[in-house]
Amino acid sequence: MWLPRCLDSLARQTIFSEIEVVLTDNNSGDDSVNIAQEWFAASRVKGRVVQNGKNLFYCGANNNGAAVATGEFLLFLNQDAWLEVDCLEKLYTATKRVGADAAAPLVLDYDDDNYQSGGVVGFDCFGLATGGPPAEKVVETFASPGCSLFIRAEVFHKIGAFPPEIMGYADEIDLSWRTWIAGGKIVCVPQARVHHRGAAVVNPKGQTKVIEHRTSDSKRFLTNRNNLLCLLKNGQHILLLLAVPHLLLLAAEALAMLILTRRWSHIRSAYLAAIWSAFQMRSHVFEWRQRIAKFRKRGDFFMFRFLKLKPSRWVEARQAWKYGPPKVDAK
Repeated sequence: MWLPRCLDSLARQTIFSEIEVVLTDNNSGDDSVNIAQEWFAASRVKGRVVQNGKNLFYCGANNNGAAVATGEFLLFLNQDAWLEVDCLEKLYTATKRVGADAAAPLVLDYDDDNYQSGGVVGFDCFGLATGGPPAEKVVETFASPGCSLFIRAEVFHKIGAFPPEIMGYADEIDLSWRTWIAGGKIVCVPQARVHHRGAAVVNPKGQTKVIEHRTSDSKRFLTNRNNLLCLLKNGQHILLLLAVPHLLLLAAEALAMLILTRRWSHIRSAYLAAIWSAFQMRSHVFEWRQRIAKFRKRGDFFMFRFLKLKPSRWVEARQAWKYGPPKVDAK
């Protein structure tokens, strides 16, 4: 249900004649490929459909798309998002004007103008990404949103693209952190507006509107593991110490979730397994630390500018207050 509006919003862009569209398909079982191929034929846009043959998740699929793209910039756009007509033009113009390497558009709810995010403004004392209020002008920000990540293609490939091993979740934080420490700059462009459903797969009830707080064992596993990996890979020295409060927070959160869900299997699958998996991936961490050291131009003291006092989990606390305790699917 999402793809037609997403593609239609691309066709309506003010700079449509100058863009290339690459759609990557993770061996979907629906009619997505046929919809895309019909749209390509009708719109006559430059681009192609890349069929991966299996589910490569967010990271692998986006890497495959980026590998065949030829543009100066890449926009990684989720299918449950659509762009206002001048979004790409404003993203491109502002990013070029201020000499940035990546940008975050203003992300709004799918059906209206309620604010979701303007990217990630920084990280808290637990090393977790945290948001902030909507920006009123083009300003520096810590990370682009994963649903609509805009980055210079040369930089994307230089810093190693998305690590396919982490599959998905926290991938945009990892990539953005590397962009900064490689000497780049990321800005929020609030004039470029994207509408996004969010969590459409794990929280589908309500269709275009979020009406409950729902997650799954696998989503929490990937989120918990990848947040820890991101910190261990990108922290230079002092910021590595944030791994200690990070692990303590995971322990406290696991206890809270055990009380709320009364399901030990969720704690085992989403928390204990996540920490154990991060430990098992220590060779992945060491390999990436070596790769990052070769292009690192900024250290932890520079990155301290993104340290925020407001805890990241405050957002989830507000969701629990609005929708009630989270519902967790065992998958």
